[in-house]
Amino acid sequence: MKPFEALDFLNLDSELSDDERMIRDTVRSFVSKEVIPYVGEWYDKGQFPKHLIPAFAEMGTLGATIQGYGCAGASYTAYGIIMREIERGDSGLRSFVSVQGALCMYPIYAFGSEEQKQKYLPEMAKGNLIGCFGLTEPDFGSNPSGMRTTARKDGDHYVLNGSKMWITNGTIADLAIVWAKAEDGKVNGFIVEKGDPGFSARDIEKKFSLRVSMTSELILENCRIPASRRLNVTGLKGPFACLNMARYGIAWGALGASMACYDEAVNYAKTRVQFEKPIASHQLVQAKLVEMLSDITHGQLLMFRVGRMKDLGQETAQMISLGKMKNVSNALKHARMTRDILGASGITFEYQCGRHMLNLESVNTYEGTEDIHRLILGESITGIPAYR
Repeated sequence: MKPFEALDFLNLDSELSDDERMIRDTVRSFVSKEVIPYVGEWYDKGQFPKHLIPAFAEMGTLGATIQGYGCAGASYTAYGIIMREIERGDSGLRSFVSVQGALCMYPIYAFGSEEQKQKYLPEMAKGNLIGCFGLTEPDFGSNPSGMRTTARKDGDHYVLNGSKMWITNGTIADLAIVWAKAEDGKVNGFIVEKGDPGFSARDIEKKFSLRVSMTSELILENCRIPASRRLNVTGLKGPFACLNMARYGIAWGALGASMACYDEAVNYAKTRVQFEKPIASHQLVQAKLVEMLSDITHGQLLMFRVGRMKDLGQETAQMISLGKMKNVSNALKHARMTRDILGASGITFEYQCGRHMLNLESVNTYEGTEDIHRLILGESITGIPAYR
């Protein structure tokens, strides 16, 4: 396979700091050597490569932006680059890293007590403790305010009842950030540990998407946990803050999938000969490649700007929604276009585009569907929420 050549039409990488460039090169090299040659087999077997966790930790990708507690303390732009490079390998691997950092370590860092931070974050940064995030329920995805999971105070404990669905890392997790409604109807966050009585998880089998990551259901049946494991946040602002962190990483990650597909499409089109000349010489194929280049370049500009604004604390949730909506939608389109350029070869594990295409069907749905982000932006434009 020809070595990967990253599309950077406007030379945006020249704007990176030395540290950001080093992070890019480290993760890119790792993905090329340790992921790309094997990921098709993992996907085929529906196998999560747990052996990669220590390497992800060593590279500082777990909770990368957190200051202290054994974390890398990287810039948000660097974190975005990490997500981009990992998703070039596979969306499921990026999901693992994203959930660990943005959805589990971040809420502990942002809303946890110092005792909770000291207990969990250093071990999570090392990959010794794995986390998952329990918000979505079987009947409530886009409308988390309708959740049915409850938390009842009982002395110095809480008793949790309910279930959570489509949970990345669920069965391999040592702890779960679970969101539940207290007796006053307000949403609270809790740290539930593997082994807590009444807590269990089961894998969701026979997926055609995200087969390299574990997707699970969490079950809480009179799950009793110490009150000291409640997070210091009330209402949906807690889970929404986590989702914005995750959406930011996804918006960058989708660029990695797009760049992988674009590189594959260009290489194949240059070498595949039909009617006595490479198919890259045909106008329709070139038009597809130009559309992909244009989309990716616009997506890179968008996320580089949002990343720099996030580094300054000046980003908005609406900016992140735009990135998540456009970059993931475009990545799915690019995977389909690449599959079209590759013809029948595009459905085989010898190439990447088919796997990316199936993965991106899920990425386009989770952490806010494309339509939900349209409504977020529509409200931003008009001042009128159209959710109901």
